[in-house]
Formats: sequence, structure tokens, C-alpha cells
Amino acid sequence: MPGGMGWGRGRGRRRKMRMIGFIPQVKHFYPALPPMVPPKPPIFMSYEEFEALRLVDYEGLTQEEAGKRMGVSRGTVWRALNSARKKVAQMIVEGRELVILPQGNEAPKMEE
Repeated sequence: MPGGMGWGRGRGRRRKMRMIGFIPQVKHFYPALPPMVPPKPPIFMSYEEFEALRLVDYEGLTQEEAGKRMGVSRGTVWRALNSARKKVAQMIVEGRELVILPQGNEAPKMEE
């Protein structure tokens, strides 16, 4: 159908809400660069990536357990975790600042 109405490929499925058990208090990390070194562009990490990193690497949960807490599949946790780890490594190796930002599809989870 003309004008993008009807069937076919659109913009994909809507993103499922991610349950976030911890909103980070510190959302900005700066490298201690020597004077006269120009800063590089910042790296942006989503709350989803931060939460996957926190649950698996900090709390020691399995990806399956983290997925249940976040309300997503294990595969989604794996992708978020892989991306977060790469960003942290890039931040350290390249001396770049890291900014943690919401994407708009996160919901704070009330702990039981």
C-alpha cells in the first residue's frame, strides 16, 4: 500500500519494557587526562546495558536469572551485557568519558 500504510516491514516491533532494579546515582565518568590532551567523544551506555552489567558481573547472577529480573529473554541480556562490557573496555583503553542515559523503555522495578 502506498504511503507506508498496511502490511510489510515497518520500523520493527516495539521494544519491550525493561525492569530496572537500580537507577545509578552516578551517571557520568570522566578520565583523568593529562593536560593538553584533547578529549575524545563520550561513550553512551543505556540503563538496560548498565542493569545487565550490574546483575551479571556485580551481583553474580546468571544471564537467565538477570533476564527474569529485567523481564526480558536471556538473549537480550547477553546482547546488553556484551555491549556494556565493550563500552567499559573502550572507556578504559581509550580514556573516554562514559555517560549512562535512559532510553525511555525502562521501568523501575519494586523489590519484593
